[in-house]
Amino acid sequence: MDFECSNPSLWREALSSYQARVESLNKPDLISLDEFYRNQLPSLIHQRNPNPYITTAELSKLMKWKLTRGKWRPRLLHFVSSLDESSVQSASRKAFESLPDLTKAVSELTVLKGVGPATASAVLAAYAP
Repeated sequence: MDFECSNPSLWREALSSYQARVESLNKPDLISLDEFYRNQLPSLIHQRNPNPYITTAELSKLMKWKLTRGKWRPRLLHFVSSLDESSVQSASRKAFESLPDLTKAVSELTVLKGVGPATASAVLAAYAP
């Protein structure tokens, strides 16, 4: 897909093939993790308004989703799964409050061990695509 393409029908076609593409990767866990990331996590976060946050369990599942899509790095999952619940909630609250300042929001999340800019971006996108 050409990212400079301005033809809406080509974008709709690409989006409609997403599920089939995910399934074609032959990673059984990815299908349920992708469902969680794209459909369940945004709702969970928004249910916590006016002070939204994510939990350690949700961040761990998001990390599994991310790693399943790319290179498997189990130490990152271990770091994230070991994080203190209050630290994750606090950092994510600060990050969501920082939006739309993406630089600040990413910085608020990357204080968490195992969370780099890519994971922080995924967290933020779940809240505010």
